[in-house]
Amino acid sequence: CAARFARPRGVLSPLPARCLVTMSAAKRRVVFLGTPAVAARSLELLLDASAQGGGGGFEVAAVVSQPPARSGRKMKLTASPVQTLAEARGIELLTPASAKEEAFLARLDELQPDLCITAAYGCFLPQRFLDIPRFGTLNVHPSLLPLYRGAAPLQRCLEAGDAVAGVSVAFTVLKMDAGPLLRQEERPLVGDEQEPPLLLELFERGTELLLDALLSVWDGSCAGQLAPQEDARATKAAKLSTADAELRLEQLSASEAHNKVRAFAGWPGTWTRLSICGAEPIRVKLLQTRLGLPEAAGDPPPAGRQVALAAGGGALRLVCGDGSLLEVLRLTLPGKKPVDARAFWNGLNGRRAEWASAPPDAAAAPEHAAASAPPGRSRQR
Repeated sequence: CAARFARPRGVLSPLPARCLVTMSAAKRRVVFLGTPAVAARSLELLLDASAQGGGGGFEVAAVVSQPPARSGRKMKLTASPVQTLAEARGIELLTPASAKEEAFLARLDELQPDLCITAAYGCFLPQRFLDIPRFGTLNVHPSLLPLYRGAAPLQRCLEAGDAVAGVSVAFTVLKMDAGPLLRQEERPLVGDEQEPPLLLELFERGTELLLDALLSVWDGSCAGQLAPQEDARATKAAKLSTADAELRLEQLSASEAHNKVRAFAGWPGTWTRLSICGAEPIRVKLLQTRLGLPEAAGDPPPAGRQVALAAGGGALRLVCGDGSLLEVLRLTLPGKKPVDARAFWNGLNGRRAEWASAPPDAAAAPEHAAASAPPGRSRQR
């Protein structure tokens, strides 16, 4: 099966006869690859299922994760959440700097995995890797493929204001996120979901879908369930950058700003400029927002660029450059802890607050610049 599903063109050829024969009762050997916390949750679900005899009977023979990386203000060398879980469970751990490393590929070959499973691993998998597992490699991807192929699928989905997100379980081929689909499920959105909890939800559900499909992988019947992706519908999910965090309210509608706050709530966050009593603008992080209703009875929108407290005190109201109304529920001032709208307003002590434009000499943020994501957040693939 591995050779069949590793075809980079995604052309489906007949299954080898050996894959159509039901395997013996021996547990299949699985190698898991992942890095961030959402991947650790997927691994946890796989280990629980393995212990209970789920998925047709399998064992996690080894775990692969990106090597420890420096993070935090002190730049301390930190193991990934997947590495931490694997070590706690006593599972063999491999942390190659690249999946192309000869020693890593040799060890993977020695392990003789029946299947590899990836969840936000974050490294390119070469053809030599894809040729090793007997039944191929399955990937949990938090989008409705072929939509949002790439590094930041859920963030770009939320940023675009889509009404539906979703998760896909697909076989991995050499072309990024282009393999045939084994399972896929939609997740309707109401418009206030933020990326971190939704991403965890999608990886949990994707892992459940994968477990549900494993028996069909072992006995070869999955061949009749696979759906090739429509490349003509494919869209890209560009890697995140710190430049994505800046909200230039003079250039954005309230809807666009709100969707960016939702999408980048995990990393890189979002910030805008705020001036208090005409002082030099400061960077204020926006943690949670919602769309305002300008016609709300007894609660007119603030004038110009002023920031006002909404009736009831639950939100700060401001008018974006196109005249639409954004409400801020939670925010953070430089060097301070997060506060809600009422606490921020009380801290003003009657002083006037206004949002500010980017200075004329400020470099325009590239549409999707290269990312400098902290360890474990660089990729959702």
